[in-house]
Amino acid sequence: MAINGTYNVTIETPMGAQTSTVTFKTEGAVLSGTFQGRGGSQAFTGTVEGNNGKWSITVPSPMGGQITLSFNCQVTEKELTGSVQLGQFGTAPVKGTKA
Repeated sequence: MAINGTYNVTIETPMGAQTSTVTFKTEGAVLSGTFQGRGGSQAFTGTVEGNNGKWSITVPSPMGGQITLSFNCQVTEKELTGSVQLGQFGTAPVKGTKA
C-alpha cells in the first residue's frame, strides 16, 4: 500500500514548527507504526481507509502533564498532509515527505 514507509513530518504548533519521523505499516484497515520526535520514540496503532490514516500518541505537555495528539492525514507514495488535534490547544497542520 502507498501509505507504508517512513515520512519526515513537520507539525506547525503554536510554539513553532516541530519535526519528527513517522513510520507506517498497514494490515487491512489497521495502521501501526512508530513516531520519533523530540520526546523519543513511541509506537502507535490506528486505522487506515485508502490513503487516509488516523492515529494518536501521548506526549509531554508544554504546561506539564501529558497531551494526546490525534492525527488525521492523507498519505501518498511521496507525501503526507493533514491535521493534528493538540489536546486542548486546538488543531495544527501537519505535512511531510517520504524519506
